[in-house]
Order: sequence, then C-alpha cells, then structure tokens
Amino acid sequence: MIINPKETTVAYRCPACGAGVMSAVGIFALSAEMIKLKCTCGQSEMKIVYNKDDQIRLSVPCMFCPSPHSFLLNKSVFFGKDLFSLQCPYSDINICCIGETNLVKAELARTELELLDMLAENGIEDISALQGDDEETLTDPQIFDIIMFVINDLDAEGKIYCKCPPKAPLPDGVLPGEEEGRYEAQVLDGGILISCKDCGASRVIPTDSLLGAHAFLNCDSLKLE
Repeated sequence: MIINPKETTVAYRCPACGAGVMSAVGIFALSAEMIKLKCTCGQSEMKIVYNKDDQIRLSVPCMFCPSPHSFLLNKSVFFGKDLFSLQCPYSDINICCIGETNLVKAELARTELELLDMLAENGIEDISALQGDDEETLTDPQIFDIIMFVINDLDAEGKIYCKCPPKAPLPDGVLPGEEEGRYEAQVLDGGILISCKDCGASRVIPTDSLLGAHAFLNCDSLKLE
C-alpha cells in the first residue's frame, strides 16, 4: 500500500526582487528539520519549523518591513485549510499564503495586483523598489509628527491594545492629543518605538520605506506586545 503524506503549498513574495516564491511542504519532511524556501535571487528566504507540540513556526519576509514577521500556527491549520493567508501587521496585505496549489497561485496573483495599485498610488513604478534605494528612505522630520497623530487618534478611539485594561473614551470636547497620553514614541534607526508608559508593552513601527510608512498611516488598530 502506498501512503500519500499530508502536503500543502506555501508561498511568499520576495521583498528584494518582487518574485513569488512557492513550494510544496510535506508533513514528513517538516517533522524532520527546518525547511527554507529561498528566492532564486538569493536575497530572501522563508523559514518553517515544526515544534513537537504540533505547532508550526514561520518566519516570513515582508515587502514592507525590514525584518521578517514570525507566526505560530497549529498543524491542523497549516495542513488542513484550502487557503490560509498571513498578513503584515502594518499594511494588512497578505505576505504568505498556504493551501491548495491553484488557490495559492491565484492569491499570489491577486496580491500582486493589490501591490501594484498601492505602488501606483505612491508614485513607485516597480515592486523591487520597495526595499531599495536611499531615495525611498524617510528623511522628513515631519514623519514623527504624522505617526504621533495616528497614534493619538487610535488611542482616542480605543484601538491601541496593550496589557493595560481598556481605556475609557475621551470626554466630550477633548480632541486626540490634547489629553495626557498613555503612549510615547522614541525615534530609532529605521523605525519608531511605540510603548505604553503603564505596562511597558511596545512595538517598532518601521519607517525605512515610504510604502511601509504609508501602510501604517492607513492602519485601523495597533497591538503592543
């Protein structure tokens, strides 16, 4: 009798060249070692590691952020869904998709069109420019004020989530930024560190690319860890 091992297809988009990287992943191979999906350009790779508690950890390169994002999935989700997508927490655009091969291919095509539309809105002509030249680096000091405005606005709407209890709504007549804020920001190389003064939860907002900053300015919530 021939046993057909459980298998799924995994794909991500290379932030260096913009190409879709796709491969089949079998449960037997994954149980034995770390699997790396490498782009043919040699500039990015996605890592998949199977933990013995039936959890699968993924390190996914991102088109918008300088560092990969880490995700932890149950084995039943990783191998049991026809199509499952993982999103960049700042842009809400899918950066990884898992599932049946044809559905994964279709999702790669859909997200490419979505990316091209976003690029066009920001005056960028090519996907490969997302992580590229110095001219795409944010140098305008006003970016700090803009990001702080977004943070104050999210704070006022109760859309920033940290380890503290939910914050009461602002009193009538008080505008975002006029009350004493719970959150503060610190400028770092390539990003801004947002942290809660009370519980210490924090998150770095990448600001080393125009598109990454634009994605944050359009976010509707922020989670600090």
